[in-house]
Amino acid sequence: MAGVLKSGETAPDDVTVCEKLPERRDDLRARYGIKTTPDASALRGADVVVLAVKPQDLPAALADIAGWATPRHLFVSIAAGWTLARLEAALPSARVTRVMPNLPILAGEGMAAFTLGTRATRGDAETTRWIFSRSGVAEELPESLFDGVTALSGSGPAFFAYALRAYAKAAEARGMPAETASRLALQTLVGTAAYLRQTGQTPDDFMRAVASPKGTTEAGLKALDAAGAEGVLARAIDAAWDRSAELGRA
Repeated sequence: MAGVLKSGETAPDDVTVCEKLPERRDDLRARYGIKTTPDASALRGADVVVLAVKPQDLPAALADIAGWATPRHLFVSIAAGWTLARLEAALPSARVTRVMPNLPILAGEGMAAFTLGTRATRGDAETTRWIFSRSGVAEELPESLFDGVTALSGSGPAFFAYALRAYAKAAEARGMPAETASRLALQTLVGTAAYLRQTGQTPDDFMRAVASPKGTTEAGLKALDAAGAEGVLARAIDAAWDRSAELGRA
């Protein structure tokens, strides 16, 4: 919502949020100038309804919506674990898209994968892409890849943060002030990501460019290989991928 409003292509008056907590409604109105309501039926006039609730709260929300959902409504769900089949069963006449965004969307650098339900149109795909590309990158993918999306871009930011913390703690252990170590490590991560995105260079080519023969980078990369770091990271992705699949079957 913040990204869409910041783009200037949608006016605050065109956005209504259904929120049951009065204090949250007050905060949203004050912060964004949007309309708010505690009643989901007030959204029946909307063209697009974003289902931005926790997965365990979605059944109650869908029960409120099902009575007025029609073929003219597009519902965009970001509820983890809720497949298109489950969403379409709950909203049998409406059009549905499913999106898996990640936390960096709040900083305007998110990664959002989306997929279309059986009744959704190509126009719905572009609407979904438009909404989420205002806060990062949005890419259409088949639903069969969504467990991988959850592991790679949904859980992935935490894994990068884990590595960032490890770099900073290692420098701190060798005598660097904690604040300095954290600042250097963070900017190095940001700069590396920016360079790779701007140049299109592969990680392998990047590592070869940075690592001089018998230099410091080569020594560090050899230590990572000797410790089996690549396998450890692969196991983290595998664990998140498998857990996503389990949650989808629940």
